[in-house]
Amino acid sequence: MIIATNNKGKLQEIKSILKEYELYSLKDKNINIDIIEDQDSFLGNAKKKAMVIFDLTHEETIADDSGLCIKALNDFPGVMTHRFLGDAATDEMRNEYLINEVNKYDDRSASVVCILVYYDGSDFVVGKGVLKGTIAKERRGNNGFGFDEIFELPNGLTLAQLTPEEKNEISARSLAAKSLKKQLQKR
Repeated sequence: MIIATNNKGKLQEIKSILKEYELYSLKDKNINIDIIEDQDSFLGNAKKKAMVIFDLTHEETIADDSGLCIKALNDFPGVMTHRFLGDAATDEMRNEYLINEVNKYDDRSASVVCILVYYDGSDFVVGKGVLKGTIAKERRGNNGFGFDEIFELPNGLTLAQLTPEEKNEISARSLAAKSLKKQLQKR
């Protein structure tokens, strides 16, 4: 199966859970493509990526879309999590922006949502994971990527303060991969 991502962090998280499957990255398959995520839902973006890669390779594909949904901001940035400040923005810029926006509200609650889609050319299998927490008041931690340094768990640690192994046990992507794995095993 091909994992339709160029993100090394996502690739490692998915491979660590679906280790009994033979998984290949886009790079392993010499595929250099950046699929535009223009759908209005995580499911729509994941399905689109899975179909594009399957159409190129005719191989089973797993694709994901995920993002940060902040309650006080009406679930913003959601499907735009990586792109809401434009392509040139860094994780640090996006995270500082979100902290500043959330600081205007009392409610700091947020969720990380991940949808993983398996596609074999005819059927979709969907795994979903949701991790609940809050937005931290400052960036903390050196592990992880994206918004990990501002997503605070109920225990007070951010995702970026966990080891990769600890994060892989609880992350939304981990929950989605475990859900997908159960469904694939039933097929």
